[in-house]
Amino acid sequence: MALSVRARWAVLLIILMIGAFGAWQLTKLPIDAVPDITNNQVQINTVDPGLSPIEIEKRVTFPIETALSGIPGLETTRSLSRNGFSQVSAIFSESTDLYFARQQVSERITQARDSLPEGTQPQIGPVTTGLGEVYMYAIDYANPNGKGAKVADGQPGWQSDGSFLTPEGDRLTDEVSRAAYLRTVQTWIISPQLRTVKGVAGVDSIGGFEKQYIVEPDPVKLSAYGVSFSELAEALEAANISVGANFLNRGAKLT
Repeated sequence: MALSVRARWAVLLIILMIGAFGAWQLTKLPIDAVPDITNNQVQINTVDPGLSPIEIEKRVTFPIETALSGIPGLETTRSLSRNGFSQVSAIFSESTDLYFARQQVSERITQARDSLPEGTQPQIGPVTTGLGEVYMYAIDYANPNGKGAKVADGQPGWQSDGSFLTPEGDRLTDEVSRAAYLRTVQTWIISPQLRTVKGVAGVDSIGGFEKQYIVEPDPVKLSAYGVSFSELAEALEAANISVGANFLNRGAKLT
């Protein structure tokens, strides 16, 4: 006590230094109005529009839950079965590394795929929870319906006839095609770039029209050519397979 009185200026300086350090640390302290208290979990989502809730439970949800049994650190599983949709939540202990848990779940799902209905593809949810920050945005044309747009026929943009010319050279003449183009931009241009941003767990696209190619065969003409529906389906599938390049070995001529 006597030392504090004799060196009161030194004590005051130390207190000021400690206070300044505390104020500086306070500016770096992350403050969240709604702290994320969600437990350590991995979600598996599966979509099959052709199955009822009971069939989803029996043929999708239950096999996935069974396949997850025995994973190190797994405490419990919760599931939700709706019309055409299954969600299984695997709850792990707080000491389990999340990425280790996701790897184990992915391996178990791969093993369980043979017991699931054909065509179903279970997907592991992103590394986030329901309390994570969500950023919503909308995509639209700079000049909707061409109002106020600078028209240059033949150049990408709005044309004098009211259509929209894309940079790829496609002419969009109606609202459906223009909405489909916005969805294409979201899927192939904006979404891949957003996924590279640090901290983004996933990008979900809602709305618009996905571009589809529909084949409507004429049964009479198919019968005239002797082609069945299954053969047509196989031909369409074979014509849309994307494969890598290959090479051809030719033996050298020996002399």
